[in-house]
Amino acid sequence: MSKDLSNYRKSYEKQELLESNCPENPMDLFKTWFRNADDSKTVEETNAMNISTIGKDGFPKNRIVLLKKFTSEGFIFYTNYSSEKGLAIAENNNICLSFFWPGLEQQIIIKGKAEKQIENLSDGYFESRPDGSKLGAWASNQSTVVSSRETLEESLASFITAFHGKEITRPKHWGGYLVKPISIEFWQGRPNRLHDRIRYILEDDFSWKIERLAP
Repeated sequence: MSKDLSNYRKSYEKQELLESNCPENPMDLFKTWFRNADDSKTVEETNAMNISTIGKDGFPKNRIVLLKKFTSEGFIFYTNYSSEKGLAIAENNNICLSFFWPGLEQQIIIKGKAEKQIENLSDGYFESRPDGSKLGAWASNQSTVVSSRETLEESLASFITAFHGKEITRPKHWGGYLVKPISIEFWQGRPNRLHDRIRYILEDDFSWKIERLAP
């Protein structure tokens, strides 16, 4: 029997988001929200974010990746450049990131342009990864069809042998992207579905316009 979801309801009453509490730069607000989420113990992986790209087939595709750093410039994550998402970004670098922290009744939605990081920055992060993760970047041709789990395990075993006693270098097909935001929306759940939605829009002079959206 199918479940009736029409009566699944929750009243959001934990916090508010008012213009008077919004800094001029959205990255300052992101830093505050991220730190609060990380300290709240209600979020298991604060840095888990949804990334949406437009594929060569014209369809959007969402998946969860991990944010590894954020700066005044934007948001950094790492992946295989030859993966489905990497090829999509190469074709169209307009992407959307989103965070959802239900314990805090908050969302953040970011539209931006993804750019490859310079190689030495990707090298530096790669060096910080556990050896198993480094070898996995070599062993997996991400997003391609594989015949079995055993095929992956055999590929990993071959690279374990190849790098035995050697430094595990970063494969050229793997690295970071910096997403430079052009808009950032902060969503705070409120009672009666009258949620607070504050959106920052990047202006031509690189200042940010702040506006409230109807829920």
